[in-house]
Amino acid sequence: MPDGQAAGTVLGFDYGTRRIGIAVGQTFTRSANPLTTITATDGRPDWNRLKALIDEWNPCALVVGLPYNMDDTETEIAPRVRRFARQLEGRFRLPVHLIDERLTSIEAERMLGPGHERDGRIDSLAAALIVETWFSD
Repeated sequence: MPDGQAAGTVLGFDYGTRRIGIAVGQTFTRSANPLTTITATDGRPDWNRLKALIDEWNPCALVVGLPYNMDDTETEIAPRVRRFARQLEGRFRLPVHLIDERLTSIEAERMLGPGHERDGRIDSLAAALIVETWFSD
């Protein structure tokens, strides 16, 4: 988390074209927990559901995972992630931070064990790992 960042609640996002994992974090404790997973249609999120979550949690910032390859190049979905981040910022007028999310989904899958590949828990846990990565920066 960059110095000077306002204290409070943040929401984190693990963007995907079919599912978007969401986590909630607290800047005071520098910890995050999986919150939910929402569906997306060809990368378009349910904006009404996102608005309801933002209204409920009243975050001071949003954190979006930006996927990188192991050679430090952005993955092919990265432009869509950047667009999603710009849309979040424009719609909700909140600071949006992009953070390297390399390997968060793999780590979430490892933490949950086999059998959770399609139930959405991996996505929200990956979002929590994204927020915690941001806190540690």
